[in-house]
Amino acid sequence: MTAAAPPTADPASPSSGNATSTGNASHDSGLDKSNQRVREMFRQIAPRYDLMNHVLSLNIDKYWRWRTVRRLNMIAGVPILDTCTGTGDLAIAIAGKAPEGVDVVGSDFCHAMLEIARDKRKSGTPSEDINFLEADSQKLPFGDNRFQCVTVAFGLRNVTDTDLGLREMTRVCRPGGQVVVLEFSKPRLFGLRQIYGFYFRHVLPRIGQLFARNDKSAYKYLPESVGEFPDGAELAERMTAAGLRDVTFTPMTFGVCTLYIGVKPGELTADQLTAEDESTDNVSSSS
Repeated sequence: MTAAAPPTADPASPSSGNATSTGNASHDSGLDKSNQRVREMFRQIAPRYDLMNHVLSLNIDKYWRWRTVRRLNMIAGVPILDTCTGTGDLAIAIAGKAPEGVDVVGSDFCHAMLEIARDKRKSGTPSEDINFLEADSQKLPFGDNRFQCVTVAFGLRNVTDTDLGLREMTRVCRPGGQVVVLEFSKPRLFGLRQIYGFYFRHVLPRIGQLFARNDKSAYKYLPESVGEFPDGAELAERMTAAGLRDVTFTPMTFGVCTLYIGVKPGELTADQLTAEDESTDNVSSSS
């Protein structure tokens, strides 16, 4: 399944001001997605986050990340950014398949999650060189056109302003590069949709509370955030509005999860290539 809309003329300019702006966040306005609330929630559940995800998804989340990495058009020598990286699973998967000379950067605004991500790096493997850094996805600390791919897995729905987050991902992506979103979605098939809704509203929160004893609201937040977040054609349209073209979306596992891919229009000029080369050392500096 694909969704496409006319490409916009120019990608968005760098964000400025308060990173918690909610200018286009009205779609999810019934949910507290403030930076402070989301950061504290993930700090509380960080120690059990990986186990919780694998149990609740029956390990299917690993398959979804594998499918995502397979769709990346990676070339040697150009860095890749995984934003809202959490405990680093997607960044580590990307590093394992990336060509030689590709620096992988993982950013997140939750220090506790990043500490776990850093501990998962293994000496003698591609993951040991991943640079995990603390940054707000609504105000990324990178110049324009830096990364050949910019990815986010199960994190975009937690961003206070979805559209600002998408514009920032587009801004730091180089022309011709991919912006990739892996996110939960709602099944369309009658019957399955009802079963899925019951599981998310009633079963998942109870199981999640066994893991997240310090913040029992965390897995009440999960079904609410999925239920209120745009998916399918609606999210694809918002990616197009953020400055991307040729946006496609691919539902997986009966529509429980969807992979979205957009391309940043244009080509790098000679001046941009020179500036990009000069910035590579800054992008790949250790955290």
